[in-house]
Amino acid sequence: MATTAPFARFEWMIAWRYIRAKRAEGGVSVMTWISLIGITLAVFALIATLALRTGFRAQFIDTMLGANAHVTVYQQNTVAGTDIVSYLIVDYDQLAGRIAEVPGVLRAAPLVRAQVMANRGNGNAGVEVFGISADDLNEIPLVAQRPDEARGTLDRFDEGIAIGWGVAQELGVTVGDRIRIISPNGVRTAMGTSPRTGAFEVVYIFRAGLDLIDRTRIYMPLDEAQLFFNRDGVADEIEVSLETPDAVDEIGPQIAAAAGENALLSDWKSRLSGFNNALNMQDNFIFILLSLLVLIATLNIVSGLVMLVKNKGRDIGILRTMGLTEGSILRVFFIVGASIGTIGTLCGVLLGVVFSLNIAHVYALVDQVSGNGVSGLEAQGFFFPDAILEWGDMVATIALSLALSWVITIFPARRAARMNPVEALRYE
Repeated sequence: MATTAPFARFEWMIAWRYIRAKRAEGGVSVMTWISLIGITLAVFALIATLALRTGFRAQFIDTMLGANAHVTVYQQNTVAGTDIVSYLIVDYDQLAGRIAEVPGVLRAAPLVRAQVMANRGNGNAGVEVFGISADDLNEIPLVAQRPDEARGTLDRFDEGIAIGWGVAQELGVTVGDRIRIISPNGVRTAMGTSPRTGAFEVVYIFRAGLDLIDRTRIYMPLDEAQLFFNRDGVADEIEVSLETPDAVDEIGPQIAAAAGENALLSDWKSRLSGFNNALNMQDNFIFILLSLLVLIATLNIVSGLVMLVKNKGRDIGILRTMGLTEGSILRVFFIVGASIGTIGTLCGVLLGVVFSLNIAHVYALVDQVSGNGVSGLEAQGFFFPDAILEWGDMVATIALSLALSWVITIFPARRAARMNPVEALRYE
């Protein structure tokens, strides 16, 4: 008996006739539609949820890191002729320039940092001062790029200081007021070091949206901070921002190489390891949970194929007596189930992509239906993240759906292939 190549044209033709068969013809078109719609919705839910999850993660990281360094570079040096270790950076401009040239680095800013007491009248607040240049401060998104949340202007930053919204509330100041900053490490005298006090005008009040920043942070011009905190010609650290914060593991070694052998690095993942681990656990849980929906949807294919095999028993018997092998019968019913899974997967991906790309219109619809507006719902605790599609998520979803729908189809297809043609035709 001549053999035919697997997945020959006639196998596809028979499978296509079975997919289109109506109930009256012994087919299961209703079950086919149910299976198709089920997989489409399951894949759509997985794609849309993963996109929203990615958007939520990105916005969360932006909030946590919008005014903080993605990577902080320190330099450890031994003072000549002594055993004293200094962490002050002398050639900070050159070091920042080398780091800024690393691919993936957005900016590298020298900083002077110190903890001080801020005072005005009866108001006192423990704050952290960041000495930074005006150009570098203007590159910090949550500080300089939120005009609706800020008061004053950074155009006069070289003449004063910028303070967080919480600091301004605690001290009871507004733009144009002057506050006193008291540093315990001040003037060196023969009797020791005495506290240093200085009065500075508030020229800018920012609101980063994170209490940890708004209630504790003050920005001061770099040269003024060097003078006030006895850091003449040096900086404490280099603050590095990356184009993609999640790429810190890949870019970190390149930054270390550019910074030199005495450099010490601290990245945001190590500083916020608890938050990062929680986000990773949430991501894995969401994917596993929604994968179960895809599995349940693919089980509908099995139900439909079992019914199809039962209804097409006579056809299977006739095809076997005509010379079709068990392999051909298996492939026919595999094509039926796999086609439903594949079409459903593609439709689900298409719906998920369209949904994610038009998330703003979805929120507008929520706006109309709720009557409160998105901003009103956000004030009540609702969160409306952007939807960000990632190729990795889409490939994982497609691979999962196709693998489940194809593998699970094999079992009813094998049952059809092993059907005895004599038994199938006994009562015909």
